[in-house]
Amino acid sequence: MNAFLLAFRASRYAPISLTRGLLWSGTMLQWARRSKPARRLEDNLHRVTGLEGDALRRLSRRGMASTARYYSETFELGRMTPATVDSRVRVEDPHGALERIDAEGRAVLVLSHSGNWDLIGAYACRHIAKVTSVAEVLKPREVFDEFVALREKVGMRILGHEGGSTFRELIRIGRKEGGILCLLADRDLSGSGVEVEMWGQGVKVAPGPAALAVAIGAPLIPVHVRYERLHGRARWRARSRWGCVLRFGPQIEPGDAPEDDRVGHLSRAWVQFMSEAIREHPEDWHMLQRFGWTET
Repeated sequence: MNAFLLAFRASRYAPISLTRGLLWSGTMLQWARRSKPARRLEDNLHRVTGLEGDALRRLSRRGMASTARYYSETFELGRMTPATVDSRVRVEDPHGALERIDAEGRAVLVLSHSGNWDLIGAYACRHIAKVTSVAEVLKPREVFDEFVALREKVGMRILGHEGGSTFRELIRIGRKEGGILCLLADRDLSGSGVEVEMWGQGVKVAPGPAALAVAIGAPLIPVHVRYERLHGRARWRARSRWGCVLRFGPQIEPGDAPEDDRVGHLSRAWVQFMSEAIREHPEDWHMLQRFGWTET
């Protein structure tokens, strides 16, 4: 059996503190040994921040710790009560996105691989709107199925990333059922990425969120997720030293984009918000994979 799958299943019965400790230790070992994921993360963080040497190493260590936190929380998610989920999430909505979603009943949310988007999804299903999302079909397939089952248990609907058929189903859901369609888009898996500028460098990002917003005539709203330290009663209620902050960016209107470049225009708009948010909290950007830099 795949080692990751075995750990995932075993975590349902193991003490939470043990799961946290093992994941943290394993991730720190990868960092100390300069494993391939750790090197990937450092290269990506260098391009975002310009840091080098010891400063970059310290940042990448915090980044690996944040990644371990994400996995331990996700393994724990199926055992969390709704009250625990709520106690770990704080919302920042300076542009009135929640009011807009409530009024229209649908929106396309674009996310990055930051913080814990699964925890946020569990919160959003009960407090914002029905969540539909897309996940990469991992190998072996059983790992993907386990993640889908976990997310569905907390109320999310998950579609496998399988090309045009998935996009057509998202359009159908958006038009007929509404809710929030949440897409991770900082890493392009489509092979037809939109070239934009992030942190002064060329990057290809996924065209899906912008294209979907145009197709269903819904606002495109970028959101960023990061961790924050909890203290006192907040920490006691959350049963954790860490909570997640869900920050909504400005609403982007498909109708305001030029007809000859709607997807590009909308993509550049959400990227502007996201790149600034990631630069402010780079330690919570879990980009341990090859990123879409146009110049390597």
